Amino acid sequence: MAARSPHVDTSPHVADEIKYTTCYMCACRCGIRVHLRDGQLRYIDGNPDHPVNRGVLCAKGSAGIMQQNSPAKLSKPLKRTGPRGSGEFVEIEWDEAMDLAAKWLGDIRKTDPRKLAFFTGRDQSQALTGFWASQFGTPNYAAHGGFCSVNMATAGLYTIGSSFWEFGEPDWDQTKYLLMFGVAEDHDSNPIKIGLGKLGKRPDARFVSVNPVRTGYSGIADEWLGIKPGTDGLFVMALIHELLRTEKVDLDYLVRYTNAHWLVRQAPGADNDGLFVRNSEGQPLAWDRSKNASCSALEAGIAPQLTGEVVLPDRTRAKPAFALMAERYLSAEYAPDRAADRCGIDADTIQRIARELAYAAFEQEITLDIEWTDWAGRKHNKMIGRPVSMHAMRGISAHSNGFHTCRAIHILQMLLGSIDCPGGFRSKAPFPKPCPPGLKPAGKPGQVVAGEVLPGPPLGFVQSPEDLLVDADGHPARIDGAYSWDYPLASHGLMHLVIRNAWAQDPYPIDTLFMYMANMGWNSSMNTAKTVEMLTDVDEATGEYRIPHIIYSDAFASETVSYADLVLPDTTYLERFDCISLLDRPISTTEGPADAIRQPVLTPDRDVRPFQDVLIDLGARLNLPQFVNEQGQARYQNYPDYLVNREATPGVGSLGGWRGENADQHGRGAPNANQIERYIENQCYWEHHIPENQRYFKHANKDYLEYAAEQGWIPNSDQITLQMYSEPLQTFRLAGQGHGPTPAPEKYRERLTSFFDPLPIWYQPLEEQQTDSTEFPLHAITQRPMAMYHSWGSQNAWLRQIHGWNRLYLHKDLAADIGVDDDDWVWIESHNGKVRGQVRTMNGCNRSTVWTWNAIGKRKGAWNLAEDAEESTKGMLLNDLISDLLPNGKVGNADPVTGQAAWFDLRVRLSKAPAPEASTEPAIPLPPGVKQRPALLRFGQQFLSAGNWRKRASK
Repeated sequence: MAARSPHVDTSPHVADEIKYTTCYMCACRCGIRVHLRDGQLRYIDGNPDHPVNRGVLCAKGSAGIMQQNSPAKLSKPLKRTGPRGSGEFVEIEWDEAMDLAAKWLGDIRKTDPRKLAFFTGRDQSQALTGFWASQFGTPNYAAHGGFCSVNMATAGLYTIGSSFWEFGEPDWDQTKYLLMFGVAEDHDSNPIKIGLGKLGKRPDARFVSVNPVRTGYSGIADEWLGIKPGTDGLFVMALIHELLRTEKVDLDYLVRYTNAHWLVRQAPGADNDGLFVRNSEGQPLAWDRSKNASCSALEAGIAPQLTGEVVLPDRTRAKPAFALMAERYLSAEYAPDRAADRCGIDADTIQRIARELAYAAFEQEITLDIEWTDWAGRKHNKMIGRPVSMHAMRGISAHSNGFHTCRAIHILQMLLGSIDCPGGFRSKAPFPKPCPPGLKPAGKPGQVVAGEVLPGPPLGFVQSPEDLLVDADGHPARIDGAYSWDYPLASHGLMHLVIRNAWAQDPYPIDTLFMYMANMGWNSSMNTAKTVEMLTDVDEATGEYRIPHIIYSDAFASETVSYADLVLPDTTYLERFDCISLLDRPISTTEGPADAIRQPVLTPDRDVRPFQDVLIDLGARLNLPQFVNEQGQARYQNYPDYLVNREATPGVGSLGGWRGENADQHGRGAPNANQIERYIENQCYWEHHIPENQRYFKHANKDYLEYAAEQGWIPNSDQITLQMYSEPLQTFRLAGQGHGPTPAPEKYRERLTSFFDPLPIWYQPLEEQQTDSTEFPLHAITQRPMAMYHSWGSQNAWLRQIHGWNRLYLHKDLAADIGVDDDDWVWIESHNGKVRGQVRTMNGCNRSTVWTWNAIGKRKGAWNLAEDAEESTKGMLLNDLISDLLPNGKVGNADPVTGQAAWFDLRVRLSKAPAPEASTEPAIPLPPGVKQRPALLRFGQQFLSAGNWRKRASK
């Protein structure tokens, strides 16, 4: 029989309708095209026009189909009927659910708003949730950032007025040298892939990745430096040492744009020691060498002294900030040969990287023939760029020394003159902002009043001890301890300490824990087993749960659902409106502002509601002032109505595009009733390209600063001075020394004096300091696999086939030392507990580091996975080994400056283990309304004609 010629349909009929929206399979927020056929989801691809991804879409985004078709979706509001964790619920109607939530919340607001703790996960609608919390009157609000990247964000905002990832990015088109720290494969994945693709095509570009593990982006780097976890800051300071020693520093840049020349008072023991010397108008002073006299450091055209010490006419002794910085990092403590052993990077390599950075910055200078005007009105006929760029993420942030590490990276950039210049790190609108931004957190004891609104937002930026949220005795005013003496710069709150503190009733008991998309009963907790105990613990005196009420909203049957008293089922991201706003987490580019929406491209087939609609409805039911009108009726019908009509300040709303009655204003303008429709017409996004002469040096570019002030992003058009030396940190160090208007209570003084240094310091991570390194000799970290993001993807039928369960990865030499090989099992043990994992060996990781993929290991029965699912029979969760408190049990396992969860400070030991037997652990019962899981989850069959299906089946 002659072979049949294969027929390939090169133009299949995929869809009869295409709708645009924004992906939500990770935090990248790419634009997507959703292809529908007969009203059903058929295919998802990237939107070629979208400013974030320009058509690129990863495995996660494409697999959004199976997120929508997940058998784990919740389908009805639920009220608990049995003990917490039993999975015993009864389905209720939305009216009953909302009445019950409103009663619990209403009783709190009438008596003590602090008794509501409102904490959300990766919701990306913080402009709404934070505003709702302030209207309710509770200071106890935060989102996911304190669990993930607050070190990075806070260090950036206090130093350069922007930060890595959402607020800035490398100049991918022009950089010659990219130095990347602690980035796995998750956050900002598609833009990074696009950018690295550009670098890879340019023979003059070099990419160096600093990471304990060589996966993802590190795997394609020109050079991978397998650093020891938690030592990145020391490595950076050794690079600074070399640049200073060889005098490879851009002094002109420092004088023009930083506070390197500002005079710092040298008066040990005085209340103002280490603060900037200022004139009668409050302006910082410098010493002008040409005049041999002091002058305002803000003057243009001065020739300031950068080294040595000066004595002012009033006998004040002072040193320029640069001099203090140079004295510190030129010391032998930061020399490459001293840093090498701790970092695991040899001294020759450190010196070579420093030379390469200097060569790229100063020998490969970029000149653009673009005229621009600086903050002082001086005209420049060209823009000079230092083509060195840097990027960092959670690998540095999730250490208890991460704040100072991130500040050190920014100072390294300053010394090279590579911030917001051609080829360097560039800010994205609405950043940069003043360092730090002027918004301060509300929630001092006198500001929390029953039935009243907070006088400001729950989250903000403190500038001195006077801004802390503490009572007269120094106790925290917030349940998570944010903005207290323990964690003064906790800009994102401390999600990881909420449950512990609420359980311990420290500093006070709460009544209701209200959570949204925060899987805090599993992968969004530290010390998971203890967290479950806290959620279910009963107060012996009352017989009630120590956390009386738990309200939880999620789209899926996650581990945390079982511990809720009231479950409010959310929609999927393809079934609702969302807003990616300039007011919280923008998608801007370096060329200008951008924002986006999600629109419902599918109609839910379940009795679920978008959480944003639920929150707005609750606001009206609770009579929150900005959620009702003068007649006491609901001010907003739903979230789209809120997006269009709510103004944060006059003319500034959630969305920047098509404002004004005629939709002809952008960024700022009156509400436009048809704004959402205009977004949908424009593929669900808006972007504006600023003129070419405004795209660089945004912190000192007169035209850009005036534009930013006009848009309401910054308070005025003054220069934003980059902060090499941080005076806010020094005010806390002084308080720790017993000085200033608000001296710290005695028990906090050593902590403040040690960690609040105005120049970056390196110290061994705190958990390591309190852990016996002989007993626990190995570092243990987690990373995100590129095909998954947090826990969402681990119940996705397509993505599960890429990562069925998570192994423990370790260096081949380490494996040989302990006598294990691929597929063997080991016990992984910390001071807090032990878990079992299956081994996979590799060469591309630091010799003293073991690691695994995070959030793949699941609790049996969760997410409607089968009882024999590999995620629960073979997978593991490293969180079980991590403690939410340091080993001494006195303070959180967190960065002492920001409260960032110190996930990556974990130390462990390994020992051989038998393969696991069949688990007898009871599975989490599925809540009512979750559909029966099919034996084989199919997709696409419904789109085939009966004839085609029979032909395929017969083959």
